[in-house]
Amino acid sequence: MKTLARESGFTILETMIVIGLIGVIAAFAIPQLSSSIAYFRLSGDARSVSNAIAVTKMRAAANFTRTRLYVSTASNWHRIEQADSSSPPHWTAQSGATYLSAYTTFSYGVVGAPPPNTQAAIGFATPCKNNSGADITGTACIVFNSRGIPITPDVAGTTYTTSAESPAVYLTDGASVYGVTVAATGMIRVWQTLPTVTPVWTKQ
Repeated sequence: MKTLARESGFTILETMIVIGLIGVIAAFAIPQLSSSIAYFRLSGDARSVSNAIAVTKMRAAANFTRTRLYVSTASNWHRIEQADSSSPPHWTAQSGATYLSAYTTFSYGVVGAPPPNTQAAIGFATPCKNNSGADITGTACIVFNSRGIPITPDVAGTTYTTSAESPAVYLTDGASVYGVTVAATGMIRVWQTLPTVTPVWTKQ
């Protein structure tokens, strides 16, 4: 006598339940994943700027000449440049332009105060100078002398004497703000805060 083998598998109801569970899990997981990706993107940009400043400082000391990180706050990129001995100095790019990630800009948004013991008032470093010695609109400049000490971008190139003069660069994606500051001693620090008028800066 022949017996029919029972076919195994999932019913439509079981399949629909599994699909529903996957949808619920995805609804919770996708926003968290997007938030994490945005965090890593912005923090990575801040670290990139911090590392570029550190390389600028080392090149200045190694080559015994003024070297600067040229930051285009208007176009969201930065590069290392080196000066010759003329007055005002002629600047030559020493690296290609490094652009910020999508959704990240050089800005501090609504944040109303700088990181502690850095600047008197929040703001970007002084604009870079062109080869004629005039300010370049939409830029910020971190300049180091031949000893790797931060100096003003003008022809005199005077050193910063207090923490309140610290040059800084700020980045944001709208959900968080990062600041990269350079102390008068040359110490480079990275800070982070939420985009609020009264910020709570934390050192990274």
